[in-house]
Amino acid sequence: MDKILIIMTSGPDTPRRCATPFFFASLAAAMDYEVTMFFTIDGTLLLKKGMAETVYPKAGGKPVGDFLKDAQDAGVEFLACTASTELHDLKPEDLIDGVKMVGGAKMWQLAEERKTLTF
Repeated sequence: MDKILIIMTSGPDTPRRCATPFFFASLAAAMDYEVTMFFTIDGTLLLKKGMAETVYPKAGGKPVGDFLKDAQDAGVEFLACTASTELHDLKPEDLIDGVKMVGGAKMWQLAEERKTLTF
């Protein structure tokens, strides 16, 4: 099985960049890729409980939370960079269910064995 890594650095301040990574992750999972999303910098903010539901890439469109939920339902693994969670004063209990916190070195390990996209 091919493996995909999506590095998510975009957050609520750039809403137009936030839905596509989740859409691509869901699509890849549906195509039987093993998909991992690694959240860092402002991307980590989308993992805060309730945040993704307030971010709209398009006025009148679906919130990012819907795309995030689709990706989770498709089996996409969500990893949050611990340095980034510390940057934003986020604790594990502040994050949505299903997120694993990992160190930054994990991104490099994953990138060595996966096709990688960045947003």
